[in-house]
Amino acid sequence: MNKAIFFDIQRNSFVDGPGIRTTVFFKGCNLKCAWCHNPESQSAKPQMMFYKDKCTGCGKCKSVCPYHLEQCELCGKCTLYCPVDARMVCGKEHTVDEVLKEVLKDKAFYETSGGGVTFSGGECMLQIGFLAEILKKCKENGIHTAVDTAGHIPFESFEKILPYTDLFLYDIKIFDRQKHKQYVGVSNELILENLKKLFERKAKLWIRIPIIPDVNDSIEEIQKIKDFLKTIGTAEKIELLPYHVMGENKYRAIGKEPQIFKTPDAENMKRLKEILD
Repeated sequence: MNKAIFFDIQRNSFVDGPGIRTTVFFKGCNLKCAWCHNPESQSAKPQMMFYKDKCTGCGKCKSVCPYHLEQCELCGKCTLYCPVDARMVCGKEHTVDEVLKEVLKDKAFYETSGGGVTFSGGECMLQIGFLAEILKKCKENGIHTAVDTAGHIPFESFEKILPYTDLFLYDIKIFDRQKHKQYVGVSNELILENLKKLFERKAKLWIRIPIIPDVNDSIEEIQKIKDFLKTIGTAEKIELLPYHVMGENKYRAIGKEPQIFKTPDAENMKRLKEILD
């Protein structure tokens, strides 16, 4: 039975494609974006998250833990007894049928709003066998499908899901190759080449650009992305996604220190949007 690990399934989403959507978040990513707002998605394995700022020091978690918090086997007992939800196990295994059952709960809302399901991550395409199967079942049930990807995947994986994917939400994080490697961990060569191939296959695309101050928020950087897109195809939509600080506390919850970035200036966001318009 095909299974995969997920860290969240969000219903009633309005930000991951058209209409009302259910967004299914796969766990595991092959990129390491310095500004990642879901750092708990990077590891493909379940993990404990501990929000120290919520903890009151009551000691209930330690008293019920078989190892008194000296080690963790992710049994989840501490999460059940914590009165302030300071602890949670992030990552749960589901079958295709279990995910489909959750997606189908809001089918009526998809139909009235032009919505559907979006598979995201992490990088959902790292678990391509599961993704292809669930996409096919969603299409068989008349559900609009979207795949949110960073594109650093062999194109053979895209070919497996193209027949069942109505829309790709495709990230272009940084155009400069060296800067991309510095902040994301890999070159963007494969990402841009895959995007070009998707346009050639007449795939429907929304381009998403996260705006990170002092990284890619210059007029020159956005102009380069625009010029590149003009040479390969026309996206249905281009979204600028301003950096937010929500991921910083999540980094601390998984025992890591976040890299601190500023939030974008509203006037500059307006200027960048005007370039693309």
